[in-house]
Amino acid sequence: MNVQKLVAIDVHTHAEVSCRNPQDSFGEEYDRAADKYFRSDRRPTIAETVAYYRERKIGLVMFTVDAETQLGRRRIPNEEVAEAARQNSDMMIAFASVDPHKGKMGAREARRLIAEHAIKGFKFHPTVQGFHPYDRMAWPIYEVIAEHVAIDFPDMQIVIAHPSWPWQDEALSVCLHKPNVWIDLSGWSPKYFPSQLVQYANTLLKDRVLFGSDYPLITPDRWMRDFREAGFKPEVQPLILKENAVRLLKLA
Repeated sequence: MNVQKLVAIDVHTHAEVSCRNPQDSFGEEYDRAADKYFRSDRRPTIAETVAYYRERKIGLVMFTVDAETQLGRRRIPNEEVAEAARQNSDMMIAFASVDPHKGKMGAREARRLIAEHAIKGFKFHPTVQGFHPYDRMAWPIYEVIAEHVAIDFPDMQIVIAHPSWPWQDEALSVCLHKPNVWIDLSGWSPKYFPSQLVQYANTLLKDRVLFGSDYPLITPDRWMRDFREAGFKPEVQPLILKENAVRLLKLA
């Protein structure tokens, strides 16, 4: 990733439409409910998302969510996201998603994605995938991830996605106590962030808070506009927008 030419790095964007697999309309009501809540009217292809971010000189981390067991819906291939990242390596990084219910087969897939497709991280969505983060069924995948990050990190790096209402204080406490835990600010407009989240992002956690939009449900244009007015200190804003992600993703 050519960090010097980017104004920010969005660590939380979704692959929504596959250009390889036919559209799976099963569970369409889930998409429509999300569109209504976020006032979104379309789902872009991966190529359209990359073009959107390239035009704005914003780097991005993209992933799909594999929840085939829980939702019964065909996932977007991790390989498709990885290929887009290879083709746009100056401004895009691919994370993968493997349904924890897939157990040892999921662990084999995770190992293959790391070895053959240079996957840099994994997305888990416990509420959609139907598991608790501490479930032992997810351990085979966790072990693969930990094995491959152990060279550079003493522990697996974990990013808590979204402001965590009604558990914001708990999320902040975990992040304060565990130096390998980060918080991304995706899924909400910054003008709605809880005051304690802004307080800690400005002080004790300023080095472990990350810009994330949840695109396409929230656009980086809207997020960054509201971010400037949300009470973040001028000296902290560059850390959140880019510099913390550079450290987390080992881009420099």
